[in-house]
Amino acid sequence: MKQDVKRAVVLLSGGLDSATALAMAKDQGYDCYVLSFDYGQRSLTELNAARAIAAQLGVVEHRVLRLHLEDFGGSALTDTSIEVPEGESEGVPVTYVPARNTVFLSLALGWAEVLDADAIFIGVNAVDYSGYPDCRPEFIAAFETMANLATRRGISGNPIHIKTPLMDLTKADIIRRGVALGIDYGLTLSCYQADDDGRACGRCDSCRLRANGFADAGVKDPTRYV
Repeated sequence: MKQDVKRAVVLLSGGLDSATALAMAKDQGYDCYVLSFDYGQRSLTELNAARAIAAQLGVVEHRVLRLHLEDFGGSALTDTSIEVPEGESEGVPVTYVPARNTVFLSLALGWAEVLDADAIFIGVNAVDYSGYPDCRPEFIAAFETMANLATRRGISGNPIHIKTPLMDLTKADIIRRGVALGIDYGLTLSCYQADDDGRACGRCDSCRLRANGFADAGVKDPTRYV
């Protein structure tokens, strides 16, 4: 592979935040290799959204990996016997998927080493978020330290950086940045329980945060609701 090219692996769920992180990576001059996961989540239509976003933004490659996190369950997103809450909750919500970002980042790290990529982008956020422990800056810093102790690049003094360009932005700020970068947010899907046609419920925590973000940004909400 040519060494004068900046490469990044970008985690893309199909949601608003990860789409914005992808657009920001491209804007920073990275050739983007996009990774999405079919992990047994309740709403598989988000993967259709991820494919549409990857196509719109013109990535180098988009891969979808199949994981079976539903075999463990423990989350309303991977266990259909646990209801998705439709109001604000205290503490870590039941929509948290145990160790999800640790697993996703680990697989992204493996691909990044193969590609000789300089960075991994993930759209985590510590401002307007749902209280997930694996979205905090402390976790990202610890993972980056671990990653560079565990990889050939890392121990050779050529570290892979974990980039979190949305970490300190409000949802409204994220939307404004994305609009400026030309993202079609109508392609994105943030709902925890979207229907088979990709229409959002409008009631879950993710829908609420998203709708408030568009309102605060003064941007028309393009979301298709049930």
